[in-house]
Amino acid sequence: MRITAKHLRAQITALNWHMGRNDKIYRYDDTGRIVGGIAGTYCLSGAYGGWALHRMAADGGTGVVDVFNHGHIPARELSGLISAYRLGLDRIA
Repeated sequence: MRITAKHLRAQITALNWHMGRNDKIYRYDDTGRIVGGIAGTYCLSGAYGGWALHRMAADGGTGVVDVFNHGHIPARELSGLISAYRLGLDRIA
């Protein structure tokens, strides 16, 4: 089975819902302009032909944390890490 960006986004959506968050990573003002990120929300980052799981670092800010501290990696590898991460969260909850 080929792992695509669509598959990774679905995993991240499930992770966000599991953590009690939705998929919105930015907050907008009345005119539709971005005013900052929503802390704790997970999102997908793509660069250099690979993918990374990021978490928004601060409300109103634009910083992110690379959850696995691996940089951008192949989709299959990231998918496995997200699955393991989610299992770990289930065990401590």
